[in-house]
Amino acid sequence: MKKMVLTRERTKLLGKSNADFPSGEPGMYQLDITLKRGQNLAARDRGGTSDPYVKFKLGGKEVFRSKTIHKNLNPVWEEKASILIDNPRGDLYVKVFDYDFGLQDDFIGSAFLDLTSLELNRQTDVTLRLKDPHYPDHDLGSILLSVLLAPREEQREATMLMRKSWKRSSKTQSLRLSDLHRKSQLWRGIVSVTLIEGRELKAMDANGLSDPYVKFRLGHQKYKSKIVPKTLNPQWREQFDFHLYEERGGIIDITVWDKDVGKRDDFIGRCQVDLSTLSKEQTHKLELPLEEGEGWLVLLVTLTASAAVTISDLSVSSLEDQKEREEILKRYSLMSMFHNMKDVGFLQVKVIRAEALMAADVTGKSDPFCVVELNNDRLLTHTVYKNLNPEWNKIFTFNIKDIHSVLEVTVYDEDRDRSADFLGKVAIPLLSIQNGEQKAYVLKNKQLTGPTKGVIYLEIDVIFNAVKASLRTLMPKEQKYIEEENRLSKQLLLRNFIRTKRCVMVLINAAYYISSCFDWDSPPRSLAAFLLFLFVVWNFELYMIPLALLLLLAWNYFLIVSGKDNRQHDTVVEDMLEDEEEEDDRDDKDSEKKGFMNRLYAIQEVCVSVQNILDEVSSFGERIKNTFNWTVPFLSWLAIVALSLFTVILYFIPLRYIVLAWGINKFTKKLRSPYAIDNNELLDFLSRVPSDVQVVQYHELKQDPSHSPSKRKRNVPA
Repeated sequence: MKKMVLTRERTKLLGKSNADFPSGEPGMYQLDITLKRGQNLAARDRGGTSDPYVKFKLGGKEVFRSKTIHKNLNPVWEEKASILIDNPRGDLYVKVFDYDFGLQDDFIGSAFLDLTSLELNRQTDVTLRLKDPHYPDHDLGSILLSVLLAPREEQREATMLMRKSWKRSSKTQSLRLSDLHRKSQLWRGIVSVTLIEGRELKAMDANGLSDPYVKFRLGHQKYKSKIVPKTLNPQWREQFDFHLYEERGGIIDITVWDKDVGKRDDFIGRCQVDLSTLSKEQTHKLELPLEEGEGWLVLLVTLTASAAVTISDLSVSSLEDQKEREEILKRYSLMSMFHNMKDVGFLQVKVIRAEALMAADVTGKSDPFCVVELNNDRLLTHTVYKNLNPEWNKIFTFNIKDIHSVLEVTVYDEDRDRSADFLGKVAIPLLSIQNGEQKAYVLKNKQLTGPTKGVIYLEIDVIFNAVKASLRTLMPKEQKYIEEENRLSKQLLLRNFIRTKRCVMVLINAAYYISSCFDWDSPPRSLAAFLLFLFVVWNFELYMIPLALLLLLAWNYFLIVSGKDNRQHDTVVEDMLEDEEEEDDRDDKDSEKKGFMNRLYAIQEVCVSVQNILDEVSSFGERIKNTFNWTVPFLSWLAIVALSLFTVILYFIPLRYIVLAWGINKFTKKLRSPYAIDNNELLDFLSRVPSDVQVVQYHELKQDPSHSPSKRKRNVPA
């Protein structure tokens, strides 16, 4: 690491190096920036503090925005950004703002970094003094960066290949994926981490305790554990997986934090796991002392080889090769149901083309590329430049860990100097896929509530083992590493309240119905209820409870099969989602608008918690309803099998033996498996059933007839 010293000789050396890398090639240099911290920033809030965040701009375009650090004049970010630039002859514009909820953010100061002052391939520490053009004499603090500028020879080779391919044939609209592109995406192994517990952690709160949680980072992959309140010896019992890439370093960075409401979280300690020292296909128990703090973390780490995850062209398809197809079918046959329980199935996605995409550039064109995601597995196509009807013709294969996962395909417009623009998205539950059928999916907006411009043509195949899939349903659901943070929204709060109200009203109406039977409002109905009550109570046995639920499922199935489906399309939820989308659009266009959100500033975190609780309660009720409504037939059949089994067990085995077996299992579970992850099979099952909101989001929109394959026009690349 070297401190930055600006010299004329270094600038000349850099200029000489640039001659080897033509400035006309896009993305020929990569600028890696680590935003470390700020020092003595100017206070912009009434309390004498600020809520600072940083923006980086190149060529007048925003290329990075940091997270906001609340109530701190000496914030620590430690955030990294990688930016592709044409040539390092401009300035990096750094602006610091104070975040104001619902109001115009306050300007703190700005600075310029002259990129020509950087030395190629050398990490440089930079301290930038912030200035305000209107008050040049004011001391506004400073920002500390670590910067590395390096040429991107690989990007240049890919660009030259692309141009040569366009010159060779005007019909070629896509570039075959280079080995570099494949290697940068494909993982060679899986790192399975189980966070067990912490021991004797440092007390950070006034009560002598802490509210600890743990952050993990391996390359660009991140995971954050749950918060365990008021303890110095937390028990987490969480399991997650990271991908292990050949080109990336095998070091897991671990930091432990104390959650503080209303202010910056306190740092407890850090440690690392060097994966290169661990043997593969073996579980390692690690007791790691925390550096810069007190206490220990206990982990279980297992390195395993990754199953087949590939990217290829349409000419190379695993399922079209008869030998490979037979091997895949054998791997997921019923004969292999107890081999590698985590490997549930195989997914092949052919990303063929898109049509009539939205124009995101001023030229009336777009530079579209596709992101294909399955839980935490994420692969990308190449970019087709200046085209609204791109053809990718790529095949992606994934291993399925949970058959209830949702395949997400998102189309973006590549922007060289800033983050990619969203063009459209589709979400496809794996259980709804029809194998081998090429379909045109209408692209939806970010909220998946309505259509946006364009369609995408996909062909998807799913092969899975039904027994493994059923058993996996009763295990904890995999959490996504990267999820949008919950934000306070008036429309979302209202939507969750209405959803919860609808669930509660079902119970209230049932209570009114029973009460009316007692009041003899309708003598025939009350008489029938009275006779049913006498019959059931006199003959009641415990097995009749699952039997009644089983009959309800069977009755709904009979109604659906006979064409008397009484399920209604949930237009109420759909309308509320559309209203929420409109509210998001208004918020994006007018960030200074005041109103309901301003009045909730003081209790924002409480309102977000209430909003989330309402969502959980309403989703729980909707999932129970959708189980009996056969929204996902696979899950309803699984419920029928389970209820039938419970009915038989309760009929033949006395209740005391069942309770005895359950108690023995619970009391001895930790003795038999000390590091087992606690779970509730019923809640894990319900987590796979979609709520009404998810049903709307996963609903496939009807295609515009003008986009049928027979009417498709060939597009010549610009």
